[in-house]
Formats: sequence, structure tokens, C-alpha cells
Amino acid sequence: MTIREQYQPGPATGAQVRKDGEKWTLILVRELRHSPEKVWLALTDPAHLREWAPFDVDAGLGTAGTTVKLTWTGTANVSEAKVTRADAPKVLEFLDIRWELESFGSGTRLTLWHSIDRRFVAWGAAGWHICLDVLAHLLSGIAIARIVGADAMKFDGWQRLKAEYARQFGIETPNSPPKADQKS
Repeated sequence: MTIREQYQPGPATGAQVRKDGEKWTLILVRELRHSPEKVWLALTDPAHLREWAPFDVDAGLGTAGTTVKLTWTGTANVSEAKVTRADAPKVLEFLDIRWELESFGSGTRLTLWHSIDRRFVAWGAAGWHICLDVLAHLLSGIAIARIVGADAMKFDGWQRLKAEYARQFGIETPNSPPKADQKS
């Protein structure tokens, strides 16, 4: 049995939603055993991102002002994303995503802020939960291959997490995925 076949995500924890009318922001916090510098590289380097993130980029995200072509995995839509803030190794912002890294003991407290269509916020929470698990394994030298897009939605752990997050957030979730124009 492979590492990926053995992987099961833990319970839905470390997430909250900030609601501002129709604009909802998912906030997901994860404590990692690795330095902010190592986590920063995984957040900004295209080769690292291909191992765990739900998107691909054609260039690094580590410099403010950089514009990259970003493709959400499983879609044909390519969009331009401008890095609006890159304060290594503390804050990274692009599109509707903000990463904050803070030293925490000998590791890093990583906080993701992602504006998501309120109807799909539990979907996003489940997906990012799994992505961050895959990232944690990758940083520890155990590659389990990313679980994103349609692969994630077929994954039993994702279905469970989506339901758990929906209960935590007090929402119902649609049965079908968002269209490309509903991502945020």
C-alpha cells in the first residue's frame, strides 16, 4: 500500500469563516514543524506548488509585482495573477489568497485567508485541509502526491471533511462544483 492510499485526513479543525455580507473569507490555520523559510519556498516555488497546491503557476510567487499565469488544477482556465505582497518569509498575497507565516516554537504557524463563494466555502475548507496535509508530508520528505480538483472530490476523506466543515460553519453545501466564474 502506498503512502497516498494510507493517508486519511484528520478531523475538520483550525478553520473559521469571516462573513461580510456576500463576501466570505475562509481562514485556515496549520502549525507545521518546519521553518518559515522552508514553508515560504513551498508556497512560492512552482515546482513545490505542483506537489501539493490546487493550482499551477508558470513562475515563482516570491516577488511582489510579479505576474504569473495561474491555472486551477482540473480546469482549462488560465488567469493572470499578480503578486501584490511578498514579504519573505512572512506574508504572501495574490488573487484572493493571503498566506501569513509566523515562527511558532521551532516551526511555523501558517494561516491561509481565501475569499470563497459562500456556497462553496465548506468545499474550499475541505480541499485546503487536504492540500495542507499533503504540504506537511512533503515538507517532512514524504511525498504523497497532491489530491486536488476532481481527485479530491472522489476522495472519501474530502467528502467527510466537507460535511464536517459545513456543520461547523452552519451552512448547507451544493451537490455540484462551482463553475469557473464562481471560484471567488
